Amino acid sequence: MTIDKSKVLYQIYPKSYKDTTGNGVGDLRGIIEKIPYLSELGIDMVWLNPFYPSPQRDNGYDVSDYKAVNPEFGTMADFEELIRVGQEYKIDFMLDMVLNHCSTEHEWFQKALAGDSYYQDFFILRDQPTDWLSKFGGNAWAPFGDTGKYYLHLFDVTQADLNWRNPNVREELFKVVNFWRDKGVKGFRFDVINLIGKDQVLTDCPINDGKPAYTDRPITHDYLKMMNQASFGQDDSFITVGEMSSTTIENCILYTAPEREELSMAFNFHHLKVDYQDGQKWTIMDFDFIALRDLFHSWGEGMSAGNGWNALFYNNHDQPRALNRFVDVENFRNEGATMLAASIHLSRGTPYIYMGEEIGMLDPQYHSMSDYVDIESLNAYQIMLDEGKTPDEAFRIIQAKSRDNSRTPMQWDASQHAGFTSGQPWLKVGKSYKEINVENEKNGKIFPFYQTLIRLRKEMPLIAEGSYKAAFKDSEQVYAFEREFEGQKMLVLNNFYAEELTIELPRDYQHGQLLISNYEDQSISDSLILKAYQSIAILAR
Repeated sequence: MTIDKSKVLYQIYPKSYKDTTGNGVGDLRGIIEKIPYLSELGIDMVWLNPFYPSPQRDNGYDVSDYKAVNPEFGTMADFEELIRVGQEYKIDFMLDMVLNHCSTEHEWFQKALAGDSYYQDFFILRDQPTDWLSKFGGNAWAPFGDTGKYYLHLFDVTQADLNWRNPNVREELFKVVNFWRDKGVKGFRFDVINLIGKDQVLTDCPINDGKPAYTDRPITHDYLKMMNQASFGQDDSFITVGEMSSTTIENCILYTAPEREELSMAFNFHHLKVDYQDGQKWTIMDFDFIALRDLFHSWGEGMSAGNGWNALFYNNHDQPRALNRFVDVENFRNEGATMLAASIHLSRGTPYIYMGEEIGMLDPQYHSMSDYVDIESLNAYQIMLDEGKTPDEAFRIIQAKSRDNSRTPMQWDASQHAGFTSGQPWLKVGKSYKEINVENEKNGKIFPFYQTLIRLRKEMPLIAEGSYKAAFKDSEQVYAFEREFEGQKMLVLNNFYAEELTIELPRDYQHGQLLISNYEDQSISDSLILKAYQSIAILAR
């Protein structure tokens, strides 16, 4: 399995992209309407967050029917039209597959509860719970009806983990994958897929809340190979990405090296925890540049050496906007946005753009807790109050870290609700929409820069295929790397701060050729002054 490494992906959170009915919730027809816009940006594939029937306890990641469309988002006919219109514009679609767990409202769980032993074996049931903790807080086990048994839920209590050791479960899940393949889908993103291989004998594991007992277990690789062979592996042009929770470089090489026939690429999240005080999310601190730089270098070099493949991103539906985390947005929004873009689009791996990132969207700057709807944020606020924080302190942390920061409606224009809906949006629009919107930004600095980065990846095998090597490893403000392919070399320099600094260029790059810079009038001599949040790529002589 070899993937086209020149492709760029775009993530849409359907609920917040474009509403065509006026009910305040984005829908599939809204995405169809915006396909020409996506085509103008230049992307190749769109990853859609779940739009399946769901009680929405975890924003659709609690699936109650894997082979249907939630009426809130439209109909199966709308979905089929989405695929068809996408093809006209040479844009494919990647669906989110949530195969580690299903909703307790799913027919399988309901039949199991009703006493059907065939379906009881679809879940992980035990007479005695272990000491594992749920990733959403509290015990990872809950009573299974009045049977005296307990079922495992690594996430919300309504998300029951599926028993991948049961071949019938695997067969049903592979059918789900093939159902959507038959609809014309060309990619899958597998949610927390490195958690599917639980140990056969489940025992207490006080280390790290029990994670070592179910994360990156060797049997996971066997399951992925089985799924590959039974479904998407039959089509060479298919793109798959695994969301890997608390993973390692070694495992991600195994998940993604082409000869292993598991997945095309892997997401890891280590670089998005560099502003967590003592590893805790609900805290406020300046990001640790040294940690960020070293993580990018170790993953870049490690995956390059092992022939693995990274999915590269700063933003998604679970993260605050990267601009607010890493950049002085008051003074350098354009420069910061373009620098962050170049730092991944010129690197080794497949870049993902999260909706609104291409126009430099910011966190919404809400004024009160009543503006937030994310269950994780509401719970965290209460916990912080219980721990003794003042309402002001707790609110400031929610403002910085809430998942709602990235889920605000897409900002299309300066009209009411940013052109997202004619009704009342399900989540309040961000404060900046009158200035920061697609209509304004298409002629601005950020959107055209993204277009150029996407075009360069398509035109230059050096960017798509080249190896990765750390450069200026000890710099305390510049993240730099070298790419090399078939004798051609490129140096990329990214200044992560507002302070200028002078860089002495390595000999090969002195008087080299400027490939791209987010500042105009840049000349290349023996050294150069990197301006605030400047990104520059130079081809070796």
